[in-house]
Amino acid sequence: MSAASMSGVSTPNSIMPRRKRIVVGMTGATGAVLGIKLLIALRRLNIESHLIISQWAEATIKYETDYAPTNVRALADHVYSNHDQAAPISSGSFHADGMIIVPCSMKTLAAVHAGYCDDLISRAADVMLKERRRLVMAVRETPLSEIHLRNMLEVTRAGAIICPAMPAFYTKPGSIDDLVDQMVGRMLDLFDVDTGDFQRWNGFQKE
Repeated sequence: MSAASMSGVSTPNSIMPRRKRIVVGMTGATGAVLGIKLLIALRRLNIESHLIISQWAEATIKYETDYAPTNVRALADHVYSNHDQAAPISSGSFHADGMIIVPCSMKTLAAVHAGYCDDLISRAADVMLKERRRLVMAVRETPLSEIHLRNMLEVTRAGAIICPAMPAFYTKPGSIDDLVDQMVGRMLDLFDVDTGDFQRWNGFQKE
């Protein structure tokens, strides 16, 4: 037995690898089901989720889905108030593999662009940018004004990835769930995570 083992000191080889961690921010834009299905996928894939739901996201969840905000929170491993600026995810010293804001409102996009961190979602996103970690923003708006486009361009230059909720139709979806699964899968592709929940493009196939 080594001296390190006898003394109870952990060695590098004895450290268990941690689970992948992804922060999820849900804002009040339409498309609450995208955030919900993302959380379900993360749980199934054993990825540690850290969730923030804004006040208007709660309202959208209740209006657009059969879920209550409490049910959505139960899907995550850790949940924080959007007003809690002292949450672990507000610090760069907390190690996360990235963040997805889904759906992402134009207000949140503007806050991230300006570095105006007046709530936890915008602060956590700011942390991802300053720490050079992956930040994916599933923006929801149409049509887009010049202000929206400028904000998306600037956050892209700062290191974020703009991933609008634009589902593919080559999969010949038979339901809204098919469209949502494909979009959630494409978002998680950006974290090298394969959900296995949607058909990938493989060229034109003969019937």
